[in-house]
Amino acid sequence: MIDRPVSLVTGGSRGIGRAIAVELGRLGHAVVVNYVRSRQAAEDVVAQIVTEGSSSIAVAGDVGAAADRKSLLRRTLDEYGRVDILVNNAGITSQGRKDLLEATEESWDQVFATNLKGPFFLSQQVARAMIEMIGQGKTTGGKIINVSSVSAYAISTDRADYCLTKSALGVMTWLFAERLAEHGIGVFEICPGVIESDMTAPVRQKYDDLIAEGAWPIRRWGQPSDVARAAAAIVSDCFPFSTGERINVDGGFHIRRL
Repeated sequence: MIDRPVSLVTGGSRGIGRAIAVELGRLGHAVVVNYVRSRQAAEDVVAQIVTEGSSSIAVAGDVGAAADRKSLLRRTLDEYGRVDILVNNAGITSQGRKDLLEATEESWDQVFATNLKGPFFLSQQVARAMIEMIGQGKTTGGKIINVSSVSAYAISTDRADYCLTKSALGVMTWLFAERLAEHGIGVFEICPGVIESDMTAPVRQKYDDLIAEGAWPIRRWGQPSDVARAAAAIVSDCFPFSTGERINVDGGFHIRRL
């Protein structure tokens, strides 16, 4: 078993996931970088983490598929012998961004499988592994971090399924936080706002205009590194008497104003 913490980051090959994986590597964690399609992008993240002095591997897998979730955890344990941190970051947006009245079951099934079913059952499997290791004295605790979105409470009628999954992640965070607290496993939700990434690139002008209008108090785009720093604070045990907490990384967008 490796003598450093091990973090498993889903959707770790790009955007927010990449930034989190690199930041955890800088904290000395061995990092498992999960990806679905772009092996080269994942290997680039691995190379950066290794170059900066830690250990990392890339593991393919669709979190929406049961066999892939099982394989992802098995590969992590086979390689490192432990798992201390799970970051449920992988996510997709509504397919085609169709109006609520035109939304399809196909998009619903895809989005729910990736954004909610996957994180739930991967958390279940990882939590069981963490509890076993804690019971054996191999580790003393763990953390699960769910990356949601301001879409958990700021609706978009052309992304109904996406909004519903992100809202449900908040309740999922509470459920796991309650169940796992007795084992020393903390569960947190990070709620990013508008983050500069390939996902937001197609609607850049819309968000540029909103920033200029002051839609959120801190008038700039959020960066993946902003979210990564929040994750680093959680895994560094900066909140030892907290669990089930939502950390907003949104420039203050969540503040209600008159």
